[in-house]
Amino acid sequence: MTPILQSRLPFAPWMVPATSRLPGVQPVEGNWLAVDDAYGRQMARRDGLIAKTPEVVLRQLPEVESAAAELYDLILDLLRTMPGFDIGADQAVRPDGVVVPLDPAHPLRTLGRLVQEDLCLLQKQGDEHVLTGAVLCFPASWSLEQKLGRPLIGIHRPVKTYDPEIARRVQRMFDVLRPGQPLWRMNALVYVDPDLHQPRREDAPRIDRLGGQYLRAERQTMLRLPQTGAVLFAIHTYVVALSVLSQAERDGLIAARL
Repeated sequence: MTPILQSRLPFAPWMVPATSRLPGVQPVEGNWLAVDDAYGRQMARRDGLIAKTPEVVLRQLPEVESAAAELYDLILDLLRTMPGFDIGADQAVRPDGVVVPLDPAHPLRTLGRLVQEDLCLLQKQGDEHVLTGAVLCFPASWSLEQKLGRPLIGIHRPVKTYDPEIARRVQRMFDVLRPGQPLWRMNALVYVDPDLHQPRREDAPRIDRLGGQYLRAERQTMLRLPQTGAVLFAIHTYVVALSVLSQAERDGLIAARL
């Protein structure tokens, strides 16, 4: 399969002190949805995954229904203001010209065919936010099937840097997140395989990184939905060849051990 790559990385988080440290969160300025030069190719990949393996990329618990419906309306309203989208009563035309039927009965499936972002919904259950539904076409070495229904600390169980102190800070951030004030962070890791769709269960060995020539970065946005109070965790995935980075950025990757 031909790699689906962006021509550039819009931001190098490891080069800025404020974003290189966990959790590295910043307020969103402007639109939190993004359309980049890989839109058409990424969306074609998403269309294929949603059509052929919906049981892998689309999962939800019954309690997420109201939050998914609210997210559906919120994103469609936002897309109406964005260049390249034509949102009608029962169908949408994407910037790549593809027509997508609008189906409010299946909100996550529909949204997954309109935006590059993967969309994960978390809802407060007891003292923690739990992953209750998602359209996740481009997982970076994790499995939606395995993570659905888990709280934040359970989702990040195999991540060594996600220690109890980071977990406490992230949960606090989710608790105080306000509607209309989204936050973002960005990570970056060197990968061997540029494929966007890389699900992996926790007990599977990591064989995806040593000697890689591609950089995979995720712009992660956190947004509270005003009506249901659910938190959206949206992931915009960038994959670029290391060769498109500047020499300073490549040196920074080595220093940061990414």
